[in-house]
Order: sequence, then C-alpha cells, then structure tokens
Amino acid sequence: MANADTAGSQDLARAARREKLFTRINKAAGWLDALGLSWTVPLLKIAAGDNPREQMGELKRVLLIPLIGIAAFLLLWGMLAPQVQTSLGAVPGPAAVWSQTLNLWDDHVREREKAAAFYERQDKRNTKLEAEGKTDKIKHRTYTGKPTYIDQIGTSLKTVGLGFLIATIIAVPLGIASGLLRTFNGAINPLIQIFKPVSPLAWLPIVTMIVSATYANPVDWLSKSLLISAVTVTLCSMWPTLINTALGVASVDKDLMNVGRVLQLPTWKTITKLVLPSSLPLIFTGLRLSLGVGWMVLIAAEMLAQNPGLGKFVWDEFQNGSSQSLAKIMVAVLTIGIIGFLLDRLMYALQRAFTFSANR
Repeated sequence: MANADTAGSQDLARAARREKLFTRINKAAGWLDALGLSWTVPLLKIAAGDNPREQMGELKRVLLIPLIGIAAFLLLWGMLAPQVQTSLGAVPGPAAVWSQTLNLWDDHVREREKAAAFYERQDKRNTKLEAEGKTDKIKHRTYTGKPTYIDQIGTSLKTVGLGFLIATIIAVPLGIASGLLRTFNGAINPLIQIFKPVSPLAWLPIVTMIVSATYANPVDWLSKSLLISAVTVTLCSMWPTLINTALGVASVDKDLMNVGRVLQLPTWKTITKLVLPSSLPLIFTGLRLSLGVGWMVLIAAEMLAQNPGLGKFVWDEFQNGSSQSLAKIMVAVLTIGIIGFLLDRLMYALQRAFTFSANR
C-alpha cells in the first residue's frame, strides 16, 4: 500500500513538472515566433514528452514546407541561371554566389589582419621613441585600408539606424498631436499626402545641398555622407509611423479619454498614461513599416550619392565589370534581404515586449 502511494505521488510530481515545462514552452513560443524561431517550439514539446505525431505536423508546417520552398527556389535558380548570358557572363548560380560570399569574408579577415599588424608596428615604434626620450616624434595614425564588405554592412546599419531614429523622434510627436487635435490634423494632412510619395532620388540632391551648406565642420563619428543618407532615409520613412500613430491615437476609447477629463489629468499624463499604452500596437506597426521603407531607401540613396555602404558596394561592382562582379552583387542582394528580415523581426520582438497586443 505504501509503495502504491509512493508511486502515485511520483506520478503526480512528474505530471506537475511536465505541466510546468509546457507552460514555460508556451510562454516562450511568442518570443521564438517573433525572432523567426517558431520551428523550435514543436521540437521542445517533443523533447518534453508531447505527442510526436501532432508536433511533427506542426513542424512540417513551420519548418519543412518553408525549407521545401527555399530548396525549390535554389534548384530553379541553379538550373535557369546558366541559360542567361549577360555582358559579364552567365548569371551565377547558388554555388558561385556562395563561393563569393566566402571570398568576401576572407577579404575582411585579411584586411583586419593588416590593420592589426599596422597598429602593432605603430605601437612598437612609439614605445621605442618613448624609451629614447623622443616623445615629440610619437604619432598615432589611423589605419586607412579599404573598407571591406562587412564594413559596408556596418556603415549601412549605422546610417539606417540614425535615419530611423530621427524619423521616429519627428513622426511620433506629430502623430500624437495629429490624432488628438482635429485642427492640427487638418493642417498637416495635405503636407503628408504631398510629401509621402516623393522618391528618395528626388530628395537626395536637395538634402545633399542643404547638408553641405549647413554642416561645414563634420565630427569624426558623423561624416557628411552618412548624414546625407540618414536624412534622406528620414524624409522617406517617417510617414508610415506618423500616419499609424495618428490613427492609433484617434482610435483610443472615448470613454477612456472622458475618464481622463473627469480626473483632470494634465496633458502630459493623459498622453503617457492613457493615449500611448492604447495606441502602441499601431505605433509599432508604423515603426516596422518605416524601418522597412528606410532600409530600401538607404540602398538607393547610397548608390546614387556614392556614399559608403551596401548601395555603393553594389554600384562599384556593377562598374567594375569583372567576371565575379555579378556574383558579388547577388551576395549583396541576398544580404540586403536577410538584414531587412532580421530588422523586422527585431521590431516585432520589441512590439511584443512593450504592447499588450502583438497581433500583426
């Protein structure tokens, strides 16, 4: 009898642990989905002892079918690419693009090794001069080697981040004011409709002239070229955030706003305690759209203005015209797409963290 009671207690304890584990997995599922890792949830549930057949069906939906789609795309690409002849030769297939990806990474590693060797020689020389008492001859120079493909990616990310930040700082307050005040909305709406469709190619010459005239003494971390690209991104990407913010604020429950008036809340508290929490889902939707638009705009701006970044890399390779250029351009195209996907996943994760509803 005692053994039966002990076995029963152990079964109950195992069931409780299993239930607790499944609760944790279900809580993590939303975050894994936001990060593009929803396929790990069925695997975790199988490992936790759930019905394998049921979870394999879910795994097929979230992992196997997308992989089949990618494999079919790669197969068609590999079959059709050699059939298309260009001025630079046949269109490269997946193998050639992968080979150039590895070459670009190797170039980056070699350039970093050169930079490390340069600074090591400089440190040895300065140490020797210091020991000899010739401190007036000590110099600290910056390595001026060519930017690598990885450096270009970093420059583009820095630029789009700055442009997106400026766009957010401008668009969110304007959107809140537009959603709260009908008069302000009526005044600003025609301007939104006029400037929203303007191409970055039209903004770029204007921005270039204004920045060149007003930003005469650039600081080290913010070059003119970076600022020009960032401002162009701002002008083209701020509109989705502005429009969605205004829509979200205007959609706040009127009863909630009436409660704020009854309590005589100051305007700032009304905005922070009532308006923003209710409108955050739509604001984040606008931010996600703005970031996607900004990333697309940036590449065009860098190509046209020849500012450092992925856009300039694509244009330089196109102008280079070597047998490897087309494969490198395709590496850049895939990189741009993957980074765009990761930026959207990042914004979606932030949306889940700061809003009550993460519905897309």
